[in-house]
Amino acid sequence: MSPSELAILDATAQADLVRRREATPRELVEAAIARLEAVNPRINAVIHRQLDEALARAADPKLPDGPFRGVPFLMKDIGGPEAGQPNHAGSRLMKEIGFREATDGYLTQKFKAAGLVILGRTNTPELALLPTTEPDAYGPTRNPWNLDHSAGGSSGGAAAAVAAGLVPFAHASDGGGSIRGPGSMCGLIGLKPTRGRCSFGPGIGERWSGFSNEFAMTRSIRDTAVLLDAVAGGMPGDPYTAPPPVRSFAESAQRPPGKLRVAMLRHGIRGMDLHPECVAAVDRAARALADAGHVVEEAYPAILDDPEHVGHYVTIVASNTARAVDVWAERA
Repeated sequence: MSPSELAILDATAQADLVRRREATPRELVEAAIARLEAVNPRINAVIHRQLDEALARAADPKLPDGPFRGVPFLMKDIGGPEAGQPNHAGSRLMKEIGFREATDGYLTQKFKAAGLVILGRTNTPELALLPTTEPDAYGPTRNPWNLDHSAGGSSGGAAAAVAAGLVPFAHASDGGGSIRGPGSMCGLIGLKPTRGRCSFGPGIGERWSGFSNEFAMTRSIRDTAVLLDAVAGGMPGDPYTAPPPVRSFAESAQRPPGKLRVAMLRHGIRGMDLHPECVAAVDRAARALADAGHVVEEAYPAILDDPEHVGHYVTIVASNTARAVDVWAERA
C-alpha cells in the first residue's frame, strides 16, 4: 500500500493492518515519514522531528501491543512532555536554548502504551495563547485545504498534520477552543474532554485553573473513542479526576444516540455577522441532523451576550500565563 493510500486510513484501520499482518509498524511509520517530507514544507505543521527514534521504536519487537500498535503519531509543542525531546511551547527563548524534557508525562506514557509511535511535535502559538498558529519562533502553519488560510490555534499544527494525512491523529490541547477551533477549520473531529479526564501529571496538576485539557485531533469517531479509553483516568497526584464512564467510550460510540434535541446557532455572539458560507454550512448540518430524525431548533442562549463571564475567563488565563512565564524562566 502506497503512502498516499495509507494517508486516507484512520488509526483504527492502520492498526488493523498491523494486527492482520498486512503491514508492519515500520511500514506504517515509513509511509508517514514519506508523507511528512513531501507535504510538511508547504504547511509547516511539524516543527520537531524524531524520525530515527520513531523507526527504531517501530522495529522494536517490544513495541506495546496496545489498540494502536505501530500507528504513527505527533505530539503538540506544549504539554505531553517526552524525555529527551524538545517541548518549546512556541517560545523563541526555549528554541534558542535547545530545551529538552527530562521525563515522560503520564499522558505521553499512555500514548506509548497504546502502541503509538511518535514522529515529532507540531507547531503552536507561544504559550498556546492564540486562535491562530504563527509563532515568531517557528513561523505560520497553513491550512492544507487552502494554503492562504489559517489552520486555527492553538493546536493548528496538529490539525494541519492530521488533515493533510501526515498522521491519522495527533496530540492536542484546548483551554478556550484550541482543539475545537482547528478541528472546525480543518474538517476534523476535535473533542475537548471533560476536566480531569486526562492527567497533566506528574509535572503539574492542572492548567489554566481547569479550563485547559489535553487529548487529540482525529479523523474518525471510532479513533476518538478508542484513544480516549486508552488515555483517560486519574493518576497519582492529580488534584481531581472526572468520574469514570458507565461503559467504554468505544462502546458508547457504537450505540444509537436515540432522538436528540439539537440547538442551532445561525449568527455570531454579541450581534456578530457570520460569513454566508459559514451559515450555509450550519444549515447543511441542521438538515442532515433533521433527516436523521433529530429535533433541530434555532436557539440563542442569552448568556452568550454577557460580557462579565468573558472578563473572568481572561483574568484567570492571564494569571495562569504570568505563572507559566515564571515556570519557563526557571526552566531556562
